[in-house]
Amino acid sequence: MDWIEISSQNRRSMTRFPKFGRILLIAGALCVSVCWVGCSSEKGEPAPTVSVQAAAVEKTTIQRVVNSQAVLFPLQQAAIVPKISAPVQKFLVKRGSPVREGELLAVLENRDLSAAAQDTRGALDQAQASYETTTAASLPEEIQKAEADEQQAKQALDAQEKIFESRQQLFEQGALPRKELDQSRVDITQARNQYAIAKKHLDALMAIGKPAELKAAAGSLESAKGKYQGAEAQLSYSEIRSPINGVITDRPLYPGEMAAAGSPLLTVMDISSVIAKAHIPEQDAAALRVGDKGTMTVPGIDKPIDGRVTIVSPALDPSSTTVEVWFEAKNPKHELKPGTSVQVSITAQTVKDALVVPVNSVLTAPDGSTTVMLAGSDGLAHQQAVKLGIRNGDDVQVVDGVKEGDKVVSTGAYGLPDKTKIKIEAAEASGEEGKPSAEGSKAPSEGSGEK
Repeated sequence: MDWIEISSQNRRSMTRFPKFGRILLIAGALCVSVCWVGCSSEKGEPAPTVSVQAAAVEKTTIQRVVNSQAVLFPLQQAAIVPKISAPVQKFLVKRGSPVREGELLAVLENRDLSAAAQDTRGALDQAQASYETTTAASLPEEIQKAEADEQQAKQALDAQEKIFESRQQLFEQGALPRKELDQSRVDITQARNQYAIAKKHLDALMAIGKPAELKAAAGSLESAKGKYQGAEAQLSYSEIRSPINGVITDRPLYPGEMAAAGSPLLTVMDISSVIAKAHIPEQDAAALRVGDKGTMTVPGIDKPIDGRVTIVSPALDPSSTTVEVWFEAKNPKHELKPGTSVQVSITAQTVKDALVVPVNSVLTAPDGSTTVMLAGSDGLAHQQAVKLGIRNGDDVQVVDGVKEGDKVVSTGAYGLPDKTKIKIEAAEASGEEGKPSAEGSKAPSEGSGEK
């Protein structure tokens, strides 16, 4: 660069005004520098080429899979508690024994209960006999006598009415004195009174006597039956039976020890199927439905186990703000143990013919918008806004923004400016090589900013 020559007159001016001269000198130097930089830019340098990897947009089936840790529980469980306190006479099962519903598992000491049941049985037999005697003997005799008295009074009344009619005819013919007719009228009145009394007595027995006697006898019989059934129930409490099909998982006592009422004596679990109870975030649980299928991965078992969702809780757990989901799986060989921690994978949604790209190709901005870098046919990377759908592992569905066959930058897209010249490497390039490419994509951007 040539130096600026200063005339002698200017030198004298600078000598006379030294500060003003320095300002002019610095301003001139800056102008020369700016012009030199502009000339350098106008000459132009070749744009950097960034090495990237690309993947084609594919149309395939994608599934939304919800993964979660879970704990196994039995299908059913019963902690059997005796209703009475008594020593254990004997156990018929041990821990691990398979049992059926209604099967006898243990017997408690019950000699006193057996004696009480026998005593009430005798009282019941006595009440039954008394009821039969009352209904079949005493009441019918009284009723039969009342019915006979009523019939006799009726016959006497009928006879007196005929005599009165006959005497009245004779009286009208003048063949009978009036005194005889009046006497016949008195006799018929007495017969009517006798009949009314007999009929009233019979009605009283039928309406009051018989039901009262029968109710008393029936009450005694029912009372005896109730006492006998109560004694039998107490006796049955000494026999411990299984309420479900399953396996004995706990038996804390030995024969001879005291079984306390209200304390578990035996525990039965039905592990023909197991339930994995998982607590899933609300957003994922909203996509699950009863009947959704999935798999369960269990430590120590190589092959995943198939199952399905049986319950999606309608309420959130207030302590964790998650939703409890039950995932049921068959367990015919009893390989799955309650209490085991497992991993469940549930297929919540399946989309066919979906446009799918690698997750690594999607860039997320601070405002939440998503984009991909399309590898254009012009050798440049073009930023394209996209709308995403469901995600499955390393793949994600693109709902809008790309079409089948487009190529997206899968490795090296981070920090890559729009319309950067790119070079697509072979797909076999390792992930370690992709990292420098991503870093290299930042370098040209920084360099272009410095120029």
